[in-house]
Amino acid sequence: MMANRILIVDDAAFMRMMIRDILTKNGYEVVGEAQDGAQAVEKYKELKPDLTTMDITMPEMDGISALKEIKKMDGNAKVIMCSAMGQQAMVIDAIQAGAKDFIVKPFQADRVIEAIKKTLG
Repeated sequence: MMANRILIVDDAAFMRMMIRDILTKNGYEVVGEAQDGAQAVEKYKELKPDLTTMDITMPEMDGISALKEIKKMDGNAKVIMCSAMGQQAMVIDAIQAGAKDFIVKPFQADRVIEAIKKTLG
């Protein structure tokens, strides 16, 4: 079985590193990283990952705009949003725009893996 290929999107390198660490320890393959929404859309096009973790608040293009662009390109895109505490309204927007699930910072490894397993089905 091929490892599921995941794209990590977050403007903070530290956060990307944390998610990458959780994912690789659990047998997932991180195929790329992006630090803003515009980059996320480009990388998605190029890498066609099985799943994308998408930060909500980022410079240039936020996560919800990036999610909408990705869904336009690929209606089956599996995207999990990453939000800070207190971003409930944005999380609701993201779910309406097609996000499959969301994880809250600071990341808890078991919650991250649970969301990914559920989303990849």
